[in-house]
Amino acid sequence: MTDASRSRVRLSPWSEGDFWMLRRCNTPEMTRYLGGPESEEKLADRQRRYEALSAREPSAGRMFRVDLDGEPAGSIGFWEREWRGEPVYETGWAVLPEFQGQGLAASALAELVTYLHTHGTRRALHAFPGTDHPASNAVCHHSGFTNLGQVDFEYPPGTPHPSNNWRLALQA
Repeated sequence: MTDASRSRVRLSPWSEGDFWMLRRCNTPEMTRYLGGPESEEKLADRQRRYEALSAREPSAGRMFRVDLDGEPAGSIGFWEREWRGEPVYETGWAVLPEFQGQGLAASALAELVTYLHTHGTRRALHAFPGTDHPASNAVCHHSGFTNLGQVDFEYPPGTPHPSNNWRLALQA
């Protein structure tokens, strides 16, 4: 997306009314690289976790609905984690099928990084897309992340998946 189109992207804190987005993203197509669709119970739990993130201090993590020209188009978030002994943030995103291929994930990620420069306290942001997920790896590459190599990343928990460890420095 160009700078002009990036200005059309807005992040809104995740709310109770965004549960429909989790359902829309819970299809075989959308969860192909994430271990497949989740049960209704797991979706409800995810919704509770997303809402709880938004109730914490701004540096602890957030989930956002991604809007393009005021229309809900996906989600993005960050959360705290320890990675190889370092306190970092992890990020992940989803873009609804009708908005894919337009650079929306990269624009949302740029907005998220701007948020972290203001509110973040950790030195780095990591993303762990599967090595078999070309679109998410391209987002990381084009967003200035450095690929630190392949790792076996557990997602869903308990299921190791070959992933790339992408890192973006937030602080010197």
